[in-house]
Amino acid sequence: MNVYDSARMAELLAPLGYDATQRPEEADLVILNTCHIREKAAEKVYSDLGRLKPVKSERGALIAVAGCVAQAEGEEILRRAPYVDMVFGPQSYHRLPEMIARVLRGAGRVIETDFPAVPKFDSLPAGVGASEVSAFLTVQEGCDKFCAFCVVPYTRGAEYSRDVAAIEAEARSLVARGAAEITLLGQNVNAYHGRDEGGAVIGLGALLERLARIEGLARLRYMTSHPRDMDEALIAAHAGEPKLMPFLHLPVQSGSDRLLEAMNRGHCADDYRRLVDRLRRARPDLALSSDFIVGFPGETAADFEATMTLVRDTGFASAYSFKFSPRPGTPAASLDSPVPEAVKDERLQILQAELRVQQDRFNRAAIGQVLPVLFEKPGRHLGQVVGRTPYLQAVHVDAPASWIGTIADVAIVGMKTNSLTGAPADERKRIPA
Repeated sequence: MNVYDSARMAELLAPLGYDATQRPEEADLVILNTCHIREKAAEKVYSDLGRLKPVKSERGALIAVAGCVAQAEGEEILRRAPYVDMVFGPQSYHRLPEMIARVLRGAGRVIETDFPAVPKFDSLPAGVGASEVSAFLTVQEGCDKFCAFCVVPYTRGAEYSRDVAAIEAEARSLVARGAAEITLLGQNVNAYHGRDEGGAVIGLGALLERLARIEGLARLRYMTSHPRDMDEALIAAHAGEPKLMPFLHLPVQSGSDRLLEAMNRGHCADDYRRLVDRLRRARPDLALSSDFIVGFPGETAADFEATMTLVRDTGFASAYSFKFSPRPGTPAASLDSPVPEAVKDERLQILQAELRVQQDRFNRAAIGQVLPVLFEKPGRHLGQVVGRTPYLQAVHVDAPASWIGTIADVAIVGMKTNSLTGAPADERKRIPA
């Protein structure tokens, strides 16, 4: 979502004469768009600000901090980095041109961390720049679940769903500018409940089916999901809509019912297992990824083993796993019985080793298959292009740059640590055995 938000900020700035540069020392304006999910990500903001201080002093560049760290720590940022000009949360970036004007007029530093009554999407211009082959589109923001460890309800606010017509218009614009694949985004995207032109509320399954009718759009994805909001209509969309890719990110966080209750997840481990079974019956070729937290306060060896059992029972194509990171202001931050760091480290290594085995097994199973690959960009080597399978696996193929933006059948011939290698399917007879 931060990638999407950053792109929209760039669109807002273009009419003011701003263009992107990869070199901070050339910049007239530097915006750090931030994440507050983990302590390490938040602290990195301050180290990055320290490195940017010379850009401010030598060039006079404007420095801004945007996103969830700005929302949560606005005054603290200005205290620790008084050379920062603007601090604004994710619900305020549509006011960026106005904030810049205020600073340039000499009005002093700007802090915008309110939740405005008018949704920011109503104030954003339609996209006009070049689109990526695979594009992001935010359809929902915020979360009402209040998981004990999570800052999202406090930094992104209550759940809000965009109207169907606005989403469809943006999707058509993305496709017209070259997008063949769109990933619908939301902090809790399958809680989507937007209104159509007639005022009726529809869910994510119906939205996906409507977007699938857009000519030129080849693939649809969505993330991130909550197990509690995976309804029958969405499961049916997985069964019946070929443009919806058979890869689903469905975070579970833990396999321990005791910890899931402490996390306020609203489901137990067997609820998750039953949901996975329903999804796989609907779409037998579905692959899953997930999120896991180890070392949540009070986690015992038995709790951790329950997580390992769930991982082994389910089987994941990929996953994200982290040590518990207490976030200020969340209920989990004040829980007793912290898990020692050494124990967290050990458990994380065990979990990640199993997840790596599963990912390697999934990727190895692709060798010998012919898969449709959407090519997105040039590879590192001359004459190479990189694309993704329906399961989000990166595939490197020796092929001309003209393949970028197209889908081609690729014979998978090998795997590396985090990617696959392939060849055009009609050249399989020339691939050494």
